[in-house]
Amino acid sequence: MGRHSVAEEPVPHPLDPPKRPQGRGEATGSHRIVGKKAPRRKVAKWPIAAVVLVALIAIGVFGWNWADGELSTRAEAQAKACSAGDTPMRVVVTPSIEKPVRAAAERWNNAATVVRDHCVIIQVDALPSAAVLDGLVGRTNLDAIGGLPAAWIPESSYWVTELNTAKPELVGSPAQSVATARSADYPLVGLAGKTIDEVQMRASQTFRQYLQQPAQQADFAAAGIKAT
Repeated sequence: MGRHSVAEEPVPHPLDPPKRPQGRGEATGSHRIVGKKAPRRKVAKWPIAAVVLVALIAIGVFGWNWADGELSTRAEAQAKACSAGDTPMRVVVTPSIEKPVRAAAERWNNAATVVRDHCVIIQVDALPSAAVLDGLVGRTNLDAIGGLPAAWIPESSYWVTELNTAKPELVGSPAQSVATARSADYPLVGLAGKTIDEVQMRASQTFRQYLQQPAQQADFAAAGIKAT
């Protein structure tokens, strides 16, 4: 029988590079290693924070300038609305209603209320209704009540009826109640005369409507006087 020949493994040359065992994560030849993922690059946080800070500062500056411009616009509008200047208006009231009416007048004045291009400044005086009626109808000197007021608020419509009977020419606008308490109905009547101009006559009606608003009615309630 012939002897089988066995292929002998070539002996490596001393200068040949050593062979590496091939693993699962490697590829042969010139391909790259794909078993490991490339590390992610970290993004610096300080540029983002700087951008946010700049944006907040810009918003704040814009808001401040807007608010300042809004206040200036309102001030200019009020100045133009009051182009005819200030006009004083005197309102005489019965003493029991002095406190809430005075508070309302102060609020009115602080708001620079405009009537026909005039800033109307209200002055409130408290006098007994009998004394006011006597002065208006001529039973006493008109100077005794400080002259002719633009509006009068007695405690009862009785006094307005008496005035309308004795001096109807002094009634510039119909009386209307602004509050009530027991037998009192507190009518506000606008007066007319040589010292009462058209602005004051209009302002007396506007002030009557003003007294009927919730904020002023709350002052009446606080004083123990019911709202209308």
